[in-house]
Amino acid sequence: MEQRALGTQGLAVSAIGLGCMGMSDFYGADRSADLESTATIQRALDLGVTLLDTGDFYGMGHNEMLIGRAIQGRRDQAILSVKFGALRDPSGVFIGFDGRPAYVKTSLAYSLRRLGVDHIDLYYPARVDPNVPIEETIGAVGDLIKQGKVRYAGLSEASAATVRRAHAAHPISALQIEYSLWSRDPEDEVLPTLRELGVGLVAYGALSRGLFGGAIGSTPGDGRAHFPRFQGDNLTANLALFEKLKQLAARKGVTPSQLAMAWVLAQGQDIVPIIGTRRRNHLDENMASAHVRLSAQELAEIEQAIPRGAVAGERYPAHSMSTVNR
Repeated sequence: MEQRALGTQGLAVSAIGLGCMGMSDFYGADRSADLESTATIQRALDLGVTLLDTGDFYGMGHNEMLIGRAIQGRRDQAILSVKFGALRDPSGVFIGFDGRPAYVKTSLAYSLRRLGVDHIDLYYPARVDPNVPIEETIGAVGDLIKQGKVRYAGLSEASAATVRRAHAAHPISALQIEYSLWSRDPEDEVLPTLRELGVGLVAYGALSRGLFGGAIGSTPGDGRAHFPRFQGDNLTANLALFEKLKQLAARKGVTPSQLAMAWVLAQGQDIVPIIGTRRRNHLDENMASAHVRLSAQELAEIEQAIPRGAVAGERYPAHSMSTVNR
């Protein structure tokens, strides 16, 4: 597996990472599938995937414990990327974000225990807390780096201006943000800023939350049912875009998901997409994207078929959109 640098502080990871969220939460996760999820994580390591992405709030800690079991005896093969700060009530409803330094350090202590490790490689707030200066949040991560409990600092869903402020307080290695064929807003300000500062981009949603996987024909019966892009006329329009992607993929001799992932990979060596799956067969299919090369003509054809702005609907419900690009 090709290695790519995230930032200029020395962090190198596999060109494609494994997003583990769906193994525990949000997309109809089935806890009875833990054995398959564990096997998928171990298969990813076998394939040379090093970046394992999680959040301490995925499954209310279940995801970290799952990963901890999966990497026993293989810690040196994994780069653990952990997000923190999202607050949930006992029923799982999100109730805000906490970026206070004390919460940062407490969250890290619990994550280390659940994962069964002595350090986390990339640690970052899941969202920017509007009530806490980003310098204080990242400063706390910096303290943990000095203590050897964290290796690198990151951000998630932060605006270009916030990235600048945070990077001035402590070097930022990566920003995680949604970036795909149908989520291209980062190209305006965020991506140029990251490249100016030498910060890498971890792209989630690279397969458009499963739409480009080909298994969605109607509004999903999980959390995506609340996402505008999977509702009514929006979904109809977006499935039409998928049909165009299918035609291009067939011409290339790859699957639609492989073509969508290859497009993200082709946007720059400083971009590392993560794919979310809990099944080994889907993992194998998507990891093959690392070997798909797109010519300038093919990239132009994709751009013509699925131009920026063609997607119908916002990527999150209105209340969630207020927490991104903050």
